[in-house]
Amino acid sequence: MELKVKTISEKETEYIEIGCHKYDENIKEIVKIIKLHHGSVDGYKEEEQYQIPISDIYYIEAVDERIFIYLKKECYESRRRLYEFEDSLGDRGFVRISKSLIVNMMKIVSIKPALNGRFVCKLKNGEDVIISRKYVSGLKEKLQEKR
Repeated sequence: MELKVKTISEKETEYIEIGCHKYDENIKEIVKIIKLHHGSVDGYKEEEQYQIPISDIYYIEAVDERIFIYLKKECYESRRRLYEFEDSLGDRGFVRISKSLIVNMMKIVSIKPALNGRFVCKLKNGEDVIISRKYVSGLKEKLQEKR
């Protein structure tokens, strides 16, 4: 397979084009990865609004009826509800792992068992998040899809 990258002027719209003999599982996976890295969500910090690239998000958490978006080293607040993020990001590699947390599967380094049927998920930024028993099977399904 040959890979070509072409630099275009800033006046032109950026695009990605794939030439293939057959639209198979490998091409579907490439498209899925590209979609994962495309797009952004609104985040707020000190009353200022920011556009947060979806690919930069590690996890989204609900705390005391407030929603926080966690990046590698930063945190933003959101005005959306957790279920809205789950609906809009579910097909982009995000999965709910507890009643209050959605994680980006691309940011997971490892998963290991913890107490009482729960699991601990280690993220690329060094943080650990808990996977509740109720959500373990959903995470396993998403991981199987990823293969």
